[in-house]
Amino acid sequence: MSTLTTPAPGPVSGVLGRVRAFLRLVAIEHSVLALPFAYIATLTAMWQRDRRVDWVVLVLVTVAMVAGRTFAMAVNRIIDRKIDAVNPRTAGRELVTGVVSPTTATAGALVALAVFLGVAAALNRLTLVLSPLAVVPLVAYPYAKRVTWAPHAVLGLAQAVAPVGAWIAVTGRWSWTAVVLGVAVGAWIGGFDIIYALQDRQVDERIGVKSLPVRFGPVVALRVSRVVHLVTVVLLVAFGLLAGLGPVWYVVVAAAGVGLAYEQRLVSATDLTRVNRAFFTVNGWIGVGVFVAAVVGLGLGGLRP
Repeated sequence: MSTLTTPAPGPVSGVLGRVRAFLRLVAIEHSVLALPFAYIATLTAMWQRDRRVDWVVLVLVTVAMVAGRTFAMAVNRIIDRKIDAVNPRTAGRELVTGVVSPTTATAGALVALAVFLGVAAALNRLTLVLSPLAVVPLVAYPYAKRVTWAPHAVLGLAQAVAPVGAWIAVTGRWSWTAVVLGVAVGAWIGGFDIIYALQDRQVDERIGVKSLPVRFGPVVALRVSRVVHLVTVVLLVAFGLLAGLGPVWYVVVAAAGVGLAYEQRLVSATDLTRVNRAFFTVNGWIGVGVFVAAVVGLGLGGLRP
């Protein structure tokens, strides 16, 4: 009696096939989760400057954000492909299965990096000068999990760069107001990354990957995540005060706080079945909701297309 086996997938053929496979590798559709707070920084800076939307800059910020995220995701997948191969949750990723070759992934990452740096150069001198520094935490994150139990902080730093860079793209100057928003975003994502790492705790312990859940256990990790998300809400309030945003902002920040509390309740130390729901659904609504609130508030404050 013969046994049928399914051959392991190999690299896809054709330029379009490789491009589509690469875009699946970096989950390009999830770029929408990274855009709202960069847009908030961009539009708030424009509102403070002259109350007018500069559509060219807004488009350039969008391209830079998508390119930067694509580079970060590709680098993460390339560096972590051996770790991904031994983790059941990630063993189906395209670099592990062979659907995307390391050569294709590297080429895609370099193209994304070139686009990111090119857009930075097109914006203004300061964005160009600071753009290489913005790349550092993007590359450092996958290595951080090999050397420290707090890689979540490195991911938070990588996420914090976007609002700061977007503000500089508009004004050409450093802004501590933008830094407050950036740290809020970094705390939001870093707090959730702690929750996400709970899924891999047992595998990570076995293969030597470091994280806060591995070092301190799930109960402590969840407590830290809750504190970090509380800090997120406080910083969003502080940003509204520093930027001079109206009451709409604070109403939706309060709603975002409720959303973060709900996100925390979806997960416990003994039940991780709703982690993806917390990430894709709740975080998506929080990001979009806060962005809409900012646009409405800035529009009421005089921002015009």
